[in-house]
Parts: sequence; C-alpha cells; structure tokens
Amino acid sequence: MSQSQVHTVQIAGVTRHLPLFEIKPGVRIAILNILGDVELVAAAARALAAPLAARQPELLVTAEAKAIPIAYALAAELKLPYVVLRKSYKPYMGDALQSETLSITTGTPQMLFLDEKDRALVGGRKVAIVDDVISTGSTLQGMRLILQKAGAEIIAEAAILTEGDRAQWHNIIALGHLPVWVDS
Repeated sequence: MSQSQVHTVQIAGVTRHLPLFEIKPGVRIAILNILGDVELVAAAARALAAPLAARQPELLVTAEAKAIPIAYALAAELKLPYVVLRKSYKPYMGDALQSETLSITTGTPQMLFLDEKDRALVGGRKVAIVDDVISTGSTLQGMRLILQKAGAEIIAEAAILTEGDRAQWHNIIALGHLPVWVDS
C-alpha cells in the first residue's frame, strides 16, 4: 500500500499502518482490525486496565465481533467476567433483550441481543462498556439501551480508539483518536 492509502498510528507503544476505506463517496476512515493481533490487543489491554480499574467495574460488556479480543484481554487483566452482546438471535438465548444499531462500516441497521443467561449476570452490576473503535456512537448507544433495560449501572465506556468528532468522546477512556477524511 502506498502512504496515501494508510494511516499510521501508535497504540500503547505498538505501531500499526491502518488501511483507509471509503465508507461513502468522498469519505474515508482508517480500519483497525484487532482480530488475530495478539501484540496490539495485549498492549492495549494493559494500557486500558488501570483507568478502567479506577472506575471499579464488576463486569465488562462488548458487542460481537471485532471487539471481543480486547474485552477478553481486559477481563483477564482485571480478573473480571465479560459479556458479549450478539448480533443475531439464537433460540438458546431465551428471553433476550435487543436493540438496533447502525454501524459506520456496514451502513445497514444491525441488532444487538443480550442473552437471558447474561441478562441475569448484568442486572444490578456496575459495568464498563468496551469497544475496539467508537465512531458514530450507534453501537455504543445500542449497548447502553440494552444495559439500562437489564438494570445495569454503566460506570465507564472504553475503546482502543475513538474516531470522528472528538468533542463527542470526552467521556470515553481511549488510547487514541482517528480522523475521518472528507474529500473536498
């Protein structure tokens, strides 16, 4: 890839060259894909652990699928359980809670489901929401709605990176920020 097709970032001492992807005509974002990136996930989890621990969560919650590695690594660092909100309903999930989101990378509505088993784990607990990248906030809002329905107290929101209008993300614990490129 040429320099114009990537955006280089430093995350917790690890350098990555993120490919730029056009999400709609004239608008590009850098794509962080942590699936399989053990070095980056471990470094990011170590860096996010202390600020999250200071908030004293009892449980971590993330959405399927790309953020699962960071949620797992943080759970291991903090010695906490974690819950994954699923993107499709399976019959074994029982009386699941649901919420709709709109991902910037897919551009189509998606559902999030909190399994009945995990619903019991979340209720009445102090939870931290964990994501890989928070961009539009749609997935974050969907997670918030489900957790509120389940009776959880959201005490922190964390991501490896935020993206876009930084003013929206002042309460997010993050290790860096990505711009959005708009052609003029």
